[in-house]
Amino acid sequence: MPVKPSIKPADPRFSSGPTRKRPGWEPSALGQTSLGRSHRSGPPKQKLKEAIERAAAILEIPEDYRILITPASDTGAFEAAMWSMAGARGLDIFSWDAFGQRWLLDARDELKLDDLRIFEAPYGALPDLSKADPARDIVFTWNATAAGLKVPHADWIPEAREGLTFCDATSAAFAMELPWEKLDITTLSWQKCLGGEAQHGMVVLSPAARARLKTYRPAWPVPKVLQLFDAGDDHSAMFEGSTINTPSLLCVEDFLDGLRWAMKEDGLKGLVARSETNLSVLEDWVERTDWVEFVAADPATRSNTSVTLKFAGDAAGLDADGQRALAKAMAQALEREEAAYDILAYAKAPPGLRIWCGPTIDADDVAALCPWLDWAYETVRG
Repeated sequence: MPVKPSIKPADPRFSSGPTRKRPGWEPSALGQTSLGRSHRSGPPKQKLKEAIERAAAILEIPEDYRILITPASDTGAFEAAMWSMAGARGLDIFSWDAFGQRWLLDARDELKLDDLRIFEAPYGALPDLSKADPARDIVFTWNATAAGLKVPHADWIPEAREGLTFCDATSAAFAMELPWEKLDITTLSWQKCLGGEAQHGMVVLSPAARARLKTYRPAWPVPKVLQLFDAGDDHSAMFEGSTINTPSLLCVEDFLDGLRWAMKEDGLKGLVARSETNLSVLEDWVERTDWVEFVAADPATRSNTSVTLKFAGDAAGLDADGQRALAKAMAQALEREEAAYDILAYAKAPPGLRIWCGPTIDADDVAALCPWLDWAYETVRG
């Protein structure tokens, strides 16, 4: 029987969403003055505005861009953007994991767009991004959470373009540098890189996106919770903290706590550095380990937040069911030992493991996890 490692991660939570909260988080850190009050009253509305302003500062969003808060996390944010703004032009959609597939299905099967071009790739590869047409709208995920694959840059998006870019950045924002001049509609959630509570999303709008909202109405009916039309007004109350429906003010307090911590960590620069350090720890371990490899073989496209691993060596010879059973048994063994929680790969991804390495994770915990991964593999494989 393999010998158990002597050191465990101080915090075994490596889930890719909701993710681990910031180091040192306690419920007592959350403000309570807004709780039990109307979100339309002065102090709570100021809290919502503060969340928008602090997020803008940390993400280094240009002054002429605007942010609003939506219900239903990143899913609600992105669907609100598509239902409110898609269809004005032909649409190119790039998909390489389950979440990109979700936006593809929205465009093709729900909105039933007539002028739709689809570019897909299997897990571990990117589609041909050079096919993007600057005269058309573009839909893509910056970091495909299920695939562990990110776009390496935005050079493929022309600065001079007639269409808009719709970017799902939920597991990239606050952990990767985003080229805002290439992004018109960008969505994110509170539950990913800052470890906030779920159910709230954000939409970042460029001037061109706001112009679309001001002048265009789609042919389909848009449910109220997906309507962003008021954001076509540069002075909309949505940018001051007025929300489409009632937000959780406890979640707002939690998000503010994460944003304040992020500022103490040197803002975006510090958050990116923490995440990239976590990835480098795993990269060093994978390089010396013969039973595992990255789903994203190209380091340039490898996510530094949702890091996905697949089996190599003898285990790669197992069929898909056998590999899933192996991964499940490993995850169960690690959870019993309280060494790692929630590290199974996404259900539709290749069998293997997914380890969150976003900025709320400590590198020491990633380093402590690696010997436990070896122990679990050796224990299960016998």
